[in-house]
Amino acid sequence: MVEENSLTSQFEAHRTHLRAVAHRMLGSYAEADDALQEAWLRVSRADTSEVENLGGWLTTVVGRVCLTMLQSRRSRRETPLELVAEQEAAASPEHEAVLADSVGLALLVVLDTLAPAERLAFVLHDLFAVPFDQIAPIVDRTPAAARQLASRARRRVQGADAAPDVSRQREVVEAFLAASRDGDFAGLLALLDPDIVLRADEATVRTGATAEVRGAESVAETFSGRARAARPALIDGEPGAVWSVGGTPRVVFAFTIAGGHIVAIEMLSDPELLAGLEISR
Repeated sequence: MVEENSLTSQFEAHRTHLRAVAHRMLGSYAEADDALQEAWLRVSRADTSEVENLGGWLTTVVGRVCLTMLQSRRSRRETPLELVAEQEAAASPEHEAVLADSVGLALLVVLDTLAPAERLAFVLHDLFAVPFDQIAPIVDRTPAAARQLASRARRRVQGADAAPDVSRQREVVEAFLAASRDGDFAGLLALLDPDIVLRADEATVRTGATAEVRGAESVAETFSGRARAARPALIDGEPGAVWSVGGTPRVVFAFTIAGGHIVAIEMLSDPELLAGLEISR
């Protein structure tokens, strides 16, 4: 009973985040609540004794539920966006406070054009910074394939408003690499979002890298005076960098850039994952 009460309290502690994930996935408050109810039923029956990152695990469970719900929409009529608008307009102040950062209708229109797996990969990675190695098992694909799903979705989302300025993003990457090589700490800070997240996959961690670094100053310290051999490259069509040995990519740096600032960097060196990426200069 004590263990059950503890799990209940932990689920409630993550409810705001989980509801935001479900709403952005499904575009409906009602369906988001249904998804959380189904997720809780699954969680309450599961053995969580060996779960190290409960928040991440709960996000995965909600993601699986939402994916199933999205796939089922193909056999029934979609929720009309007009109904979603009415639901948003009728939401109570408390509901609005809980979901204040929920996606707007304009993005929902675009998300509704994506395949379920693309939508999930894009929402979890780009909106909630979930690593691709956690997304991959949800969509039953490799991390590289999950990355490509999110990349395709991102291009469609960006294309719905305006084409991404790849040349400008590449300039940001080149400036970052130059500042890194020169040990220009101030230059690095100017390019980094204050809340930037740097993540390394397991293969990179085994070489001595830190799994996750947060904040502009910490990330700038990590790269200052380094990245001397990294060169700009397109990773699945998006600006990034690669360190190669004898022409073979060893480490890929995947950048997420928004508003002229770097908001996330992923260091990837798993050979299987790198083999699935499209890398070009």
